[in-house]
Amino acid sequence: MAQGKSYEISKQVVWEAYKRVKANRGAAGVDQQSLEDFETDLKGNLYKIWNRMSAGSYFPPPVRLVEIPKGQGGTRPLGIPTVADRIAQMVVKIYLEPLLEPHFHPDSYGYRPGKSALDAVGAARQRCWRRDWVIDLDIKGFFDNLDHELLMRAVRHHTELPWIILYVQRWLTAPVQHADGHLEERTKGSPQGSVISPLLANLFLHYAFDQWMRRTHPHVQFERYADDVVIHAATRAEAESLLEAVRERLKECHLEVHPVKTKIVYCQDSDRRGTHDHIQFDFLGYTFRPRRAKNRWGKPFVSFLPAVSTKAAKKIRAAIRDWRLGAARNNQSLDEIARFVNPYVRGWINYYGRFYRSALNPILRYLERSLVYWVRRKLKRYRRHQRNATHWLGRLARREPNLFYQWQIGVRPATGQ
Repeated sequence: MAQGKSYEISKQVVWEAYKRVKANRGAAGVDQQSLEDFETDLKGNLYKIWNRMSAGSYFPPPVRLVEIPKGQGGTRPLGIPTVADRIAQMVVKIYLEPLLEPHFHPDSYGYRPGKSALDAVGAARQRCWRRDWVIDLDIKGFFDNLDHELLMRAVRHHTELPWIILYVQRWLTAPVQHADGHLEERTKGSPQGSVISPLLANLFLHYAFDQWMRRTHPHVQFERYADDVVIHAATRAEAESLLEAVRERLKECHLEVHPVKTKIVYCQDSDRRGTHDHIQFDFLGYTFRPRRAKNRWGKPFVSFLPAVSTKAAKKIRAAIRDWRLGAARNNQSLDEIARFVNPYVRGWINYYGRFYRSALNPILRYLERSLVYWVRRKLKRYRRHQRNATHWLGRLARREPNLFYQWQIGVRPATGQ
């Protein structure tokens, strides 16, 4: 332990925390200090964080509140800590996460090393084939309503390091600064957007949900990604009984099942007939619903499958529109356009194309139409001839199939004659 310090915290861990925060980027907090500003005196700023944390005198500044528009209306509050506070939170996360990880449930997928959202979607896909019913569970205002006392009890159960307990408590109660500058004290909740919140959320739901399910319903399978939960049931009666039990359990933990967004879904396919109120649900950017498929012998049938959700597709189209390829980028070359576009398209295809990739094709064709518009604005001879511009781009795709990522997987404009 450093001389005169209350707590033993490694300077190397503070450096590692900085590197992780730098990789994640992020906006400035209440002090308006960007990552670049922080790095102008990097050594001094990192020493200050280490020195204060080691002495027990680190007090987090308020969290800057930003309201993010939600797709279905309304806003979602996002809390943005300062750069220095993100690094301090990452220090605690580096120490705390290895203590918690061995205890977490295998079907908890959110924000965990070695697990991903696509793992959760894949598990849900398989289990929807084996169980006829699903509870699409929504916890109302989860991050805003986390009970501090219950959460701190869980933290103390897993670590005796007093400085971790001290700083987690301080982060939970750090005030929120609204856009008009006024401060709001917090007595519950953990702000979305902070470094430590996902780990604390997983710890809370580990005891509020995962362990309770393991103890009281050991035969029931589920997938949980943070507060997004899918529960599988063999019958409608079992689903209704489970939902009521979950509702009561979460109420004990001072949480509420959303009365409108939570629903019981029938996993309808060729072998599951009848009329039901709900035959689809959304999970992690995918919509699960009856879809046409082919069996191993090529015979068509209807299966219950995930594909890119309508909400996710709208977001992708909005992003493509925001690029304004024809209006704002007609001074760039097609190579420059490709270098800009390809990382986004690769990310969309790698994520949303993992399951039922053909559902992405209409979105990628929308991108192709934007590229045609770029051709018409760039090349005067095609300005009034959309069909000819489409054929020109198609011939280019045939000559240079690796230029755009969507061309590499076969989504191309018409090639012409």
